[in-house]
Amino acid sequence: MPQEQRMELKTIDQLSLAHKRVLIRVDFNVPLTPGQKASEQKVSDATRVREALPTIQHALAQGATVLLASHLGRPRGTVTPALSLKPVATLLQELLGRPVHLAPDCVGPAVQRQINQLSVGAVVMLENLRFHAEEEANDLAFSRALADLADIYVNDAFGSSHRSHASVVGVVQHFEDKGAGFLVRREVEALSSLLSAPDRPFVAILGGAKVSDKIGLIHSLLPRADAIIIGGAMAYTLLRAQGVKTGGSLVEPEKIGEARNVLQQAQQQGVGIHLPQDHIVTAEMRVGAATVATAGADIPDTQLGVDIGPHSIAAFRAVVQSARTILWNGPMGIFEMSPYDRGTRSIAEAVASLSSCFSVAGGGDTVAALSQAGLTDRISHISTGGGASLAFLESGDLPGLAALRS
Repeated sequence: MPQEQRMELKTIDQLSLAHKRVLIRVDFNVPLTPGQKASEQKVSDATRVREALPTIQHALAQGATVLLASHLGRPRGTVTPALSLKPVATLLQELLGRPVHLAPDCVGPAVQRQINQLSVGAVVMLENLRFHAEEEANDLAFSRALADLADIYVNDAFGSSHRSHASVVGVVQHFEDKGAGFLVRREVEALSSLLSAPDRPFVAILGGAKVSDKIGLIHSLLPRADAIIIGGAMAYTLLRAQGVKTGGSLVEPEKIGEARNVLQQAQQQGVGIHLPQDHIVTAEMRVGAATVATAGADIPDTQLGVDIGPHSIAAFRAVVQSARTILWNGPMGIFEMSPYDRGTRSIAEAVASLSSCFSVAGGGDTVAALSQAGLTDRISHISTGGGASLAFLESGDLPGLAALRS
């Protein structure tokens, strides 16, 4: 099914763009420098902007006028100067080497007048979509107003494609000519390969705070993966389901029954679920606090887990080194605080060392950990999606992609 979906999805290079106004939904929800006045803010991480450049540059090379639409932060339907896309427009102008005009809004007569006055080949950054509550409500009139600005629609915002918002879903029905950008195509191809026919052994590495965030993904992976490594705080709920003592570690009591069910299903399907055998624990979570490695899986009542222990690192690395395909989403511990980053860094190094393995990494924390370790260029595919990549792996589709095919 994912393979068929990928084939059905028309992409920007299959569209005739010359002398057309192309509305490109991008994901420029980027971090800005903190503590600055709104007029002085700059983009502190340009990764998402750089990832969109191939699609934008292709449209310009074909003679299109490019209208870029994105959200930034959570202004909740209120015009918020600190969340203006002006810093992004400034950065993009530097990267493209040509003017990028910031519109006063994302819809309305003033925006339409500005666009009408521009010559062919211009680039316009529409102002923050979420300054309008209608964006997240997938409002029909707002969708129509966005569509009135352009002749062609392109979705290159994979990270927003799991949201049924106006600029992702509602607007699409108003375009006969529509397709996916190159970033979306790369994401769909990489993630679809995990769902269809991955080279085996296929090993999934899951971490993060809550098992509830990834329980759906675990269910989706059971028929496909050969082994699933689980670390981070989410592992404590699964360990508790096995009767292991977890001390003061983060546990979701309401998910223990579901965790027990997942473990039983994995056993029935012959999928190895690898949980920590030991832990790095501390009495208080702060920089400089004393830590110790547990002798086994049990955590004393006075301690809480902050990372996987040395025996777990060795066991997990052995599983990783057997893999031909790897999916990694989520850290093994509180990697932001040294020395609680050792488990995550060790797994990152193990994954990066496999030159013949197809590896996919996703999620903000995972990408941040790889970046800190200087290993991003040794991963086959870094997903920009976060929640979107999880949703795609669970269902094989996203609302934004389904809208393009309808």
